[in-house]
Amino acid sequence: MEKHCRDDNLEAGCWKEMASVHESLYFNPMMTNGVVHANVFGIKDWVSPYKISVLALLYEMTSSKITLPERRRLNKLILPLQQGPDLTLGQFLKSVEECCPKTANAVKLRLHEMADGELKDMEYFFSTLPTPFTTFDSEAYKTSVVGLFMRHMLLAYNKLSFSQVYKLYKSLQHYYHSHYAKPTDGQVCVPTLAADDSDMDLTSTEDTVGDRADKDELDTPLHESELRCDNTPSRGPLSQKQAEYFLARQAYLLKNDENKALRPAALQEELNNMLKFNPDFAEAHYLNYLNSMRVQDIFLSAHSLLHYFDRLILSSNEGKSNGDEGYGRSLRYAALNLASLHCRFGHYQQADLALQEAIRIAQESNDHVCLQHCLSWLYTLEHMKGSESTVLTQDSVKMAAHFCLPYLGSLDIQSLVQQGAMQGKAAHKLMDALKDTEILHWKHSLSELIEISLAQTTSIWRMYGKSVTSVTSRSTMALQQAQLLLNMSSLEPVNFGVHQNNTEAFAVALCHLAELHAEQGLYSATAEIFQHLKEQFPPHTQHSKLWMLCNLKIQFERHMNNRKYHLAEPLVKAMSALNKTEGLYRKAQVLKALNRSTEAYSILQQLQVHCEKTKCTEIIIRVMLSTAELHWESASFSMALPLLLQALALARQHHLQSLASEAILHLAFTQLMLGIPGQALTVLHEAMEPILAHGAVIDKGRAMLLAARCHMAVAGFRLEGQGHLGQHSAALAVDGLNEAESYFSTLNCKERLRDVHYLQAQLHRSLGQTAQSNKSAMNFRLLDQELQSPAPPVFMKL
Repeated sequence: MEKHCRDDNLEAGCWKEMASVHESLYFNPMMTNGVVHANVFGIKDWVSPYKISVLALLYEMTSSKITLPERRRLNKLILPLQQGPDLTLGQFLKSVEECCPKTANAVKLRLHEMADGELKDMEYFFSTLPTPFTTFDSEAYKTSVVGLFMRHMLLAYNKLSFSQVYKLYKSLQHYYHSHYAKPTDGQVCVPTLAADDSDMDLTSTEDTVGDRADKDELDTPLHESELRCDNTPSRGPLSQKQAEYFLARQAYLLKNDENKALRPAALQEELNNMLKFNPDFAEAHYLNYLNSMRVQDIFLSAHSLLHYFDRLILSSNEGKSNGDEGYGRSLRYAALNLASLHCRFGHYQQADLALQEAIRIAQESNDHVCLQHCLSWLYTLEHMKGSESTVLTQDSVKMAAHFCLPYLGSLDIQSLVQQGAMQGKAAHKLMDALKDTEILHWKHSLSELIEISLAQTTSIWRMYGKSVTSVTSRSTMALQQAQLLLNMSSLEPVNFGVHQNNTEAFAVALCHLAELHAEQGLYSATAEIFQHLKEQFPPHTQHSKLWMLCNLKIQFERHMNNRKYHLAEPLVKAMSALNKTEGLYRKAQVLKALNRSTEAYSILQQLQVHCEKTKCTEIIIRVMLSTAELHWESASFSMALPLLLQALALARQHHLQSLASEAILHLAFTQLMLGIPGQALTVLHEAMEPILAHGAVIDKGRAMLLAARCHMAVAGFRLEGQGHLGQHSAALAVDGLNEAESYFSTLNCKERLRDVHYLQAQLHRSLGQTAQSNKSAMNFRLLDQELQSPAPPVFMKL
């Protein structure tokens, strides 16, 4: 079962209850949070040539005829143009042209009239602007975003002295002509002139031009656009609104669509540049913490998180240390976030100390909400350590319901479902629990938990199989749940053109789809899924390990099924780097296939002891089956029976139907080798139905080949060609071999096809069917020449 409900999902719930400063960063990027006070960077809002371009755009929108689709696209562009960093003229016109080429030409003409004309042309433009208070039929309502922006700009312009207006006019000329001086619009932005911030200060009532007469008019360059060129970070100091917009945008993208955010190195450089001008900017430290988590930088992530809360405390003068608000609240959640950080990196001792500190401070301040978060993290920490945490989880569910915390309560129930699946609880009880939580999810619009619930349901269908229902195929239901998740629209508001499909639940669902396609031999479709996963979850992202491990598993199984052990062996090291347990198990499989039985047996025994401590039932069963196969190689079939019976009992106890079918196949093969093919057939019929209904193609082929061999053995057939077959047994054996041949042909398993053709040739010769025998013998010969490897004894392997 995939680990679809990761423990660090609780961190999202913890973040939602934190101070509103980073709630606004995550969940409402367009709102300011009140912590970053005005002039935080020492730069005030000014009237710039770029802002005049935006005014020209608004003027053309209100005075010209525009189609409805074009108006909608322009309306979506207005807010980023106003709140984002200043753009060059080329970038500005390009963004407008993408929405409405006609309006872009009108804006270009309007700017040309002002820049190539005289000062009075710019003054005339400001005098003809429709104000929100004088023009009632204008679309620039006084309470709208456009109206507020126009009012702000007109007030700023009207307070300028004559010398400041002239300086603004010269800046506009340079801004316009520098665009046409460049060879192309796509090159790096040329520094353009902006008025000095104190010159354009709205609160300034004095003409201070004479005091700065020695300053060059090109002293303040505009930086490149972060709006259109996300891979090119801005330079120089930002205004308060620009800094807030940049941080809110990047935090939102990191949460919803990491691919559209700046690359880790570029974002780190931009944040360092921002902190250079204001080291006490708390939100920049928090975004630095999120960025460091992307690359698993332990030191920098902890360093940035501590700096965030230190700066937050310094900026919050109100409140007492043990109060409900103020820096006391920040201290509690600082310790809790530090505990979650150490949990993520596996530092359980440090996490426990930080968690105890958070509990102590929360108890002193009587903060029940924080204590509930601490309880959730307490059972998460115990679960990571390998201890039993079911009782703590149940207590957490009760307390979450008492304090009306639906997010935490639902997440705790999902954790209980995962623990119940690992402990072998009945499938219908787990499904009922998930069904009850879905009502809570939709009631409170918990989009993230809806996704986790669907991914968890998919994993349960894949894990439990037909034991959930006696009618529907497990692969069909798993496919249905995965498709439902992938086609579900997010309940959260989506901004910046983001589609919320880069969560862990989406990665798990796509990995399930890839495994389902690979089981049916559709490797081309599997490759397309992994290509999409690689694009959606690049290797540097936090969920990339899921698809990388899944891809390695599929490749490994494919090479092992084709008996290309030289190709499977290099994959073991890569798998060990992602998951040590899976890597050890695959290493033992390769060693067993290479007839290095002693080394394989030693690894399997170590792995079984480790999995018994960590209660990894699936690996324990697979280790037992592999150990039984080692006994086969030494012809100790009687010694393999107890292991197979134990593995079968454990699989049935935990409702692992696919592993139970695998154990039955091994048990039937062992009985065939012990000379009781009739009993082997009886046992095999028990697993035949679920395998053919929703098993992998390789399992179907192995089951049919084993059934054919059992029918041949029941009729007294031997590989030397002696014995006589009855008509019924002969027909069943022939049909079984033909069906096995079709399955192995689908997977292109040439080694196994060679075995099938060998048995077909022997069977048809015993039946006196010379033509069919010669055809099978020819196919065997062709494959044997192509493979150029000695075929192992057919009767010694499954």
